Amino acid sequence: MSKAQKRLLSLEKLAEAAECLRVLAHPHRLRMIQMLLAGQHTVTELAEACELPTAMASEHLRLMQRCGFLDSSKDGRKVYYGVIEPHLQEILKCIEDRFGATNA
Repeated sequence: MSKAQKRLLSLEKLAEAAECLRVLAHPHRLRMIQMLLAGQHTVTELAEACELPTAMASEHLRLMQRCGFLDSSKDGRKVYYGVIEPHLQEILKCIEDRFGATNA
């Protein structure tokens, strides 16, 4: 077996990665991740930034939590969300580098 073949992930792991990439591949979720990489936010703050109803923002957050991207913590009646997946910083940097440049 070649060195490259030894580094191949199992199809099961690739299926798991594909599912999480599908979850991430949404403009509102990417915006939320951008915000959360800068610090914790409430559902209301994220919903307003994405121009979404709070219930819809909560659903997006739930999907991202299920993939292990986010966690949440309570402070009184408020729930704050934050990024726990360290690789999201690199993924967002790639996206911002590729799509953030303005075309003249």
